[in-house]
Amino acid sequence: VAEPVAVGATREAGDAGRDLGTRTTGQTGTRTSTARTSTGTSTGTSTGTSTTGTSTGTSTTRMSTGTRAGTGRPETVPVRRPSFAVTLTTVLLPVVLMLAKAIADVVDEHGHGVAKRTVDFIGTPLVALLVAVLLAMFTLGIGVGFDKERLSRTEDQSLPPIAGILLIVAAGGGLKQVLVDSGISKVIASWVEGSTISPLLLAWFVAVLIRLATGSATVATVTAAGILQPVTQTLSTSHVSLLVLAIGAGSLFFSHVNDAGFWLTKQYFGLSVSQNLKTWSVMETILSVMGIAMVLALSVVI
Repeated sequence: VAEPVAVGATREAGDAGRDLGTRTTGQTGTRTSTARTSTGTSTGTSTGTSTTGTSTGTSTTRMSTGTRAGTGRPETVPVRRPSFAVTLTTVLLPVVLMLAKAIADVVDEHGHGVAKRTVDFIGTPLVALLVAVLLAMFTLGIGVGFDKERLSRTEDQSLPPIAGILLIVAAGGGLKQVLVDSGISKVIASWVEGSTISPLLLAWFVAVLIRLATGSATVATVTAAGILQPVTQTLSTSHVSLLVLAIGAGSLFFSHVNDAGFWLTKQYFGLSVSQNLKTWSVMETILSVMGIAMVLALSVVI
């Protein structure tokens, strides 16, 4: 007589546990099928399993979203984002300041007024970028809900990645200046004096040589233009324009270890020297060769 009662009690307990597991699932987000499977064993075990499993899953989700990975410290997530206008203003501020300085130099080249001196100072690249960083700390930091600790941590994390880039760029610029001061452009000028090849191809080739020696596209452009300036007197206006394009194409040829941009790209993308040579240097070479090919093709038509 006792056995049917036990069976009936077990069945009723199973139904109660199933209902409890279903209600718990609807409140916490645990799958109903899992709650039903674990509930059918016994009353105490199934109910305890469903409740414990649900609460554990909920706390784990909250921990993963509310804890900063690797530190165990709570992470303060900003509750709002900056508007498009604020973001655009912050990004373009240094460009506007430097452009204002350039315009002021053209409009009032020899001016010494207070306004001119102020624009010259603020428009200096270092000052303009510093002003932009200070503004970004408020518009993109405090303005979106960062507290002092979060803002300080963000600034600390931004310094190590660029330290190596600054040192490498400075070393590359020093090497370039040593090569320029050694008079290598004069050696190249004397070598091409008696050449009879196409002026466009010659301009490209001279820019390539200076680019490989100095690693600077700016130096290659300026020096090649100075060397070939006498050649422009015998060319038409259209071919003078093509000569400028040829020099520009040659100044891009094969950026390598003496180019500051080479190390900047390497550090920024986390590449090795060989990987950067196979990607960045090859890309620059393709651009240069395709550029002179297009210039020579246009010289036939124009």
